[in-house]
Amino acid sequence: MADRTQRIQSIIGKNISEIIQFEVKNPRIGFCTVSEVEVSKDFSYAKVYVSFLGAKYPNQNLEELNKVKGYVRSSLARKIDIRKTPEIIFLLDETYKQAEHLEEVLAREAKQIEEMKKKNNIKD
Repeated sequence: MADRTQRIQSIIGKNISEIIQFEVKNPRIGFCTVSEVEVSKDFSYAKVYVSFLGAKYPNQNLEELNKVKGYVRSSLARKIDIRKTPEIIFLLDETYKQAEHLEEVLAREAKQIEEMKKKNNIKD
């Protein structure tokens, strides 16, 4: 069952990505990347995590994407062969921001450690 779920998640992610890239004609969405798809156990809902590269206001891009989710779902239904096409829930993927913040914190800590070593005359 887990293999089937993973396979369907992968198929849905690939197809939604292609639909957004090639079929949706809304320039306000911008360049959208589907990073992950989570499907409910009964395949009735699909959480689609997206990120917008180079977007100043990703929440506005997400709103525009949500306006066309009916079209995306109907197009998805024509492309995949499952009994019921899941209801799509687009969510903003925050992992890039979180990783960037974590890198900043680690760099700041490393700098503080180096300053303390210099201050206390400690060598590696």
